[in-house]
Order: sequence, then C-alpha cells, then structure tokens
Amino acid sequence: MRRPASPTLIALLLSLALPALAEEAASPADSTAPTPPEQSEEPQRLPLEERSADSAEALERQLPKGEQQMLQAEGSRFLALWKAANAPEAKGVVILIPGANETADWPLAINPLRSKLPDIGWSSLSLSLPDSPQEPLPEAVLPRAPEPITVDTAASATEAGAEAEDETEAEAAPAEPTTEAPAAPPMDPAQRVFARIDAGIAFAEQQDAKHLVLLGHGAGAYWAALYLKERKPERIARLAVVAPQLPGGQTPPLDELIPNLELATGDFFYKDQGSERSAAARRMQASKRLGHDGYTQVALQALPGNREAEQEQLFRRVRGWLEKQ
Repeated sequence: MRRPASPTLIALLLSLALPALAEEAASPADSTAPTPPEQSEEPQRLPLEERSADSAEALERQLPKGEQQMLQAEGSRFLALWKAANAPEAKGVVILIPGANETADWPLAINPLRSKLPDIGWSSLSLSLPDSPQEPLPEAVLPRAPEPITVDTAASATEAGAEAEDETEAEAAPAEPTTEAPAAPPMDPAQRVFARIDAGIAFAEQQDAKHLVLLGHGAGAYWAALYLKERKPERIARLAVVAPQLPGGQTPPLDELIPNLELATGDFFYKDQGSERSAAARRMQASKRLGHDGYTQVALQALPGNREAEQEQLFRRVRGWLEKQ
C-alpha cells in the first residue's frame, strides 16, 4: 500500500512551480510589446545666420532708433541708416555702400561721411549688404582625388573567391533609391546686392531728393559701379568710389568698369599705397582713351596713427567734388 504525500511536501512543490508558470504566461505578452523607436544619433542643426545680420542687430542696439530704417529686399528686411540733411531743403541723398564685411556704420569712410554730409545739406543713407561671397580656395588646399591603391592579386585570390558568392547575392538585391535632394545653386551675389541698392534708391526717392549719388567704399565701389553699368537707373547721375577694390572672382576689372560709365565719377584713392596708386593710374589711362570728361581722380594721403584727420581729409575732398558737380 502506497503512503499518501504529506501536506508539507505538496506545499513545497507548489511554491517551486508557481513562479515558472507565471513567467511562461507573461512571456508571450512581452514578445508582442512594441519596440521603442530608435532616436537619431545626430540632432537636426539649424541654419547659421549670416554674419552681416548679427552686425546689423548690434547696430540696432547701439544707434538711435531715429536713424534706423528697415528696408525690404528679396522678401526679407535689412537695416539701413538714414540721416536727413540739416537744411530747409536738401541738395540730395548720398547712398553709401560699404565694402566687404563692413557694416552700415563702418568707422572708415562710411561713418564719417554719413555723419557729416547732412551738415553740408546732403542727406545720407547707408546700406547693410549681405555677406561677401567666399573667395575660391587656392589650389594647394583644394581636395584631390585619391591615388589608386596597388593590391597583391596572389594574396587576395583566396579572399576574392570567398567574397564572390556574397557579391552575387548583393547584386541580386534591388538597390534602394536615394532620397537626397539636389543642392540648390548658390545665388548670384550681384543680384543680392542690386536688390538692396534698388530698395535704397526707392527709399531715397520717397524723400523727394533732387539728386541721388552712389558712393561705394572698397568692394562696395565695385558693386555700385556694376549696378550702374547693368541697371542704368535714370535717377543716379553721379558715382563716387573710395579706395575701390575688386571682389574675389568678379569681373570685369575696375579699370574696364569705372571709366566706361557715362556719368560724373569721382575716384578717390590713397597715393601712399603702391598697388592702389598703380590701379588708379590704369583707370585714369582708360578714361583718357575713352575721352570721359566727367571722370575725376582725387589723391588722398594716408595718415597712420591719426584716423580722425585722415577721415576729415576724405570728407573735405568728397565735399569739394560734390560742390563742383
């Protein structure tokens, strides 16, 4: 006769079996639980703002609100600095175009002229330009095509045989279509600058100005001259260029561009610098070949260590040229 199991043994067996049964019952539910989506390793980067926009915001904080004008170009607003003539009736408006990476209140040429011209009866409007285009990299730092790598065919024969089967399977698999959008072509820098000059001229015309003058400093002189060559605005009858410079990668050269303009032109250059003096001589020779009677050159003297006197000299020379026109 078999002896019945003791109650203690039965309780022990149940205590060991219940956890295993609970785990088996829970495992199907766990296997069907959704897997949390993987997070992107690299966060999305916001586009960087142009340096010229940062500089304009700094001017908005520093300068009186009465001098600030927000003009519209290319669907966005940009800062211009306006000072009305200190006279019952203004002689006109001088639209100032700063050079590469300069602000609308640049301490060389731009600020002295925009601040002092109103005292002699001329209103001034200084424009903020977009960032200057990057110059092309020199050949020494341009990326080069990788050089071909020599492979020992005898040593790689065994590996090639082993990889042949994998390559066959890879070729059979359909290639996934690429989703990258083609890069947008860069905008022509001239058109961006021209749009802002257009906005400046439109604002000046609203002030009932008798005469409109474009005055460019450095690379701004090139953009002003190119604008007059291509757009030929009827209201602009005078051009002043101060220490003109050719932006990198741009054509035509200054000695072909500036003397060919059929309007009164004042060419202000610093005779102390050899390269600038030579460039000015080429522009003068071109104007003589073309018989451009309205072209005038004014030599300036650099005064290192005395910026205030140097800028006062520039203002007086520009004033004398304006009064002779």
